Amino acid sequence: MKVRGFGRIAAVALAVSAPLGIGLVTAPGASAAEATTVYYDSSGAPDYTAQIDQGAANWNAAVDDVKLVEGDGNATVVFHETDSGGSYTNTDGHGNGDIYLDTSQVAEGFDPTRIAAHELGHNLGLPDDYSGPCSELMSGHGPGTSCTNAKPSAAEASRVESLWANGFVAASAVRVSAAY
Repeated sequence: MKVRGFGRIAAVALAVSAPLGIGLVTAPGASAAEATTVYYDSSGAPDYTAQIDQGAANWNAAVDDVKLVEGDGNATVVFHETDSGGSYTNTDGHGNGDIYLDTSQVAEGFDPTRIAAHELGHNLGLPDDYSGPCSELMSGHGPGTSCTNAKPSAAEASRVESLWANGFVAASAVRVSAAY
């Protein structure tokens, strides 16, 4: 095949695939699509702001399509501190929700960074999987107090990427309430 013919084929492929939303590999240095920013507010859980920030940083290191950023007054994910009932979140699973961090769970020995990252995972669209191993963040309290892993697994990160590929366009409108 002549080089000129290849160029025409590539141009046709780009013209056909772009309107269909089919991604093509971009040249080095080309800018990728911007990540969707989800703002969180940790002021309602003042004893755990460092752990919340670390949980968000762990997600930000694992995914590209969505970034968690400490609030700018427009937070859609709001943390609250509570002293009973277990840690949990009420969320739409797509960047909007209230997270409740239970101080009694921390007193029992559960890692607050893992709890914060786990609950953020719900706000990014992931369900609980209590039977999973410690290496899965969404296994929550299932592995016990010795589990301090606060980083999502590759599979969890991949799932979040697929859920956020279209930004705030929700994967589903089902409201989620999940506990650590």
